Amino acid sequence: MSDGPETFVETETVDAFHRGRFHVVQPLGQGHRSGMDAMLLASLVAADRACRVADLGAGAGAAGMAVASRLDLAEVVLVERSPTMAAFARRSLALPENGRFAERVSVIEADVALAGRARRAAGLPDDAFDHVIMNPPFNDSSDRRTPDSLKAEAHAMSDDLFEIWIKTAGAIMKPGGQLSLIARPESIADIIAACGRRLGGIEITPLHPRSGENAVRILVTAIKQSRKRLVLRAPLVVHEEGAHRFSRDVDDLNNGRTAYRRR
Repeated sequence: MSDGPETFVETETVDAFHRGRFHVVQPLGQGHRSGMDAMLLASLVAADRACRVADLGAGAGAAGMAVASRLDLAEVVLVERSPTMAAFARRSLALPENGRFAERVSVIEADVALAGRARRAAGLPDDAFDHVIMNPPFNDSSDRRTPDSLKAEAHAMSDDLFEIWIKTAGAIMKPGGQLSLIARPESIADIIAACGRRLGGIEITPLHPRSGENAVRILVTAIKQSRKRLVLRAPLVVHEEGAHRFSRDVDDLNNGRTAYRRR
């Protein structure tokens, strides 16, 4: 018999995105929770016709679901190696709030580092996707010692992480397909090097918290087999001057009202 009232510990949340257009079940106090980074990543996919999209390292699936929510003709594959996070994604797809796109989204449990036959056997064939999106982990290798079991399951940042992830993206993407990613600015050299001859036409947009402050993220797109030169685009500023609210452009991207199209 209990000596006092039971204490309920919440272990997950159901979070609304795009102003309630879709919802994602996410772990609370552990793992990597999705927010604005995932929504900005999703905004990089601009398509006016049917397309196939792979979300590498999808976690609970927020970015991929944001694409499916905004684009009625998009078919999305969420690729996640953690069985726990993949289960969160499947539970999210089962929510009634996500019913209008759930049939167009699937989940594959696979390591992004798989190559060749192993990758194809996992459900990621060559030249299959029009878009590949990714939000690689920002933690460094020391984070493998974290007591958070879900974070420990994730890829830690390493010297060759972008090389591995972008190699996989290039393999599964159709010629002319688009890679989209969000990362920290210090990763810019690794990203450009990893694109190498696989992908060209790189466009990089720095994301600044406020005017006059240093960039905290970069948005990157590139095209398979393109030979166009790199373009450094005008920055996006998250917050309006002297205010906490989002700037109009970022608010539209964050809430799925528009896409951030390539030049």
